[in-house]
Amino acid sequence: MRGEVWVNGSNKNYLVKPASILCVGLGWFPKTPGGLERYIYDLTHKLAANHDYIELCGVDLPENETDSSIKLTNLAASDESILQRMRSCRANFRKSRGEKPDAINLHFALYSFPILDLLPKKVPITFNFHGPWVSESGEETKESKISFWLKKWLIEQQTYNRCDRFIVLSKAFGHILHHEYQIPWEKIHVIPGGVDIDKFQPDLSPQQARSQLGWQQNRQIMFTSRRLVHRVGIDKLLNAIAQIKHRVPDIWVAIAGRGPIQAALQQQASELGLDDHVKFIGYLAEADLPVAYQAADFSIMPSQAFEGFGLAVVESLACGTPVICTPIGGMPEILQPFSPHLITASAHENAIAETLEQVLLGKIAIPSRSQCRDYATANFDWTKIAQQVRQVLLA
Repeated sequence: MRGEVWVNGSNKNYLVKPASILCVGLGWFPKTPGGLERYIYDLTHKLAANHDYIELCGVDLPENETDSSIKLTNLAASDESILQRMRSCRANFRKSRGEKPDAINLHFALYSFPILDLLPKKVPITFNFHGPWVSESGEETKESKISFWLKKWLIEQQTYNRCDRFIVLSKAFGHILHHEYQIPWEKIHVIPGGVDIDKFQPDLSPQQARSQLGWQQNRQIMFTSRRLVHRVGIDKLLNAIAQIKHRVPDIWVAIAGRGPIQAALQQQASELGLDDHVKFIGYLAEADLPVAYQAADFSIMPSQAFEGFGLAVVESLACGTPVICTPIGGMPEILQPFSPHLITASAHENAIAETLEQVLLGKIAIPSRSQCRDYATANFDWTKIAQQVRQVLLA
């Protein structure tokens, strides 16, 4: 039986009754480093650190994770077909049931839909809406109208209809949830994503960080870490750099990440004559990510669509590095109160080029390292964000 425990608050200690929370996610972040996986990983561990009992169900979860403070229940294998994964999710979820939880937190419709009727009755269900799954996947792959309809109106819509309340990371995605899926606004709670402010912090000088990564000391460096797919806009960034390279000859951009269009982007960079200005550094180890942010003068997020929050924006700010972004999704909601002049006028490559040139030539005022850090810690500290999420889950 769970008893009350003392928890350290921002100003005082207070009593909290630990809760049992069942989460249904996607993959396991240390194995599949995606934005959704990282959010779920950080959230569940922050909740567990609050003395809550957390069970995470997902796909390809490790069976023996001795260092984890949460219970992991693997539902299926990612190499199975979608139909087989759904069957496996249902069968394995049914077999693993135990004590009734206090709250249910769903994150991904595909793995939530098969178990909806197995969820215990009279337990509040909160869905964290990370984006329109079918529309996002359709950006990268061609789907038949029948497949699109089945996924959106059967899997997504039916899952959402079963939920009591929703969390979105930005007002932008709240509007999508409301208009595309007819979810009433009174059920939608806007809570931004969080950043681990101990992991992402300015503990190196830019010179030290560059030396550690083997980057040049005498260039104006920009950094971005993205999955290399069309919607993240790296092709637009390359065209923008080609426009300004003669006026800002010392610009150098490090692009971390892998993806299906990596070869095409590398070819584009070479054809634009950017071999001395752009480097695709591939997979960047998680431990090196804070170092890369600190090594850069700026981070750049040239997204073209479906950027529900922009986790890299707050990671960079927490490391003391200002961010330039396009006015897409939730990213402007992060920067508008802090550095609105670093939001490009549009997502078009000409607008990206214009802002980059003004920034790099010193024509725009740039927030200091300490200002970036203070803004991130005040507004996006995961410990505070997790408490806001917990309040919604248990309301």
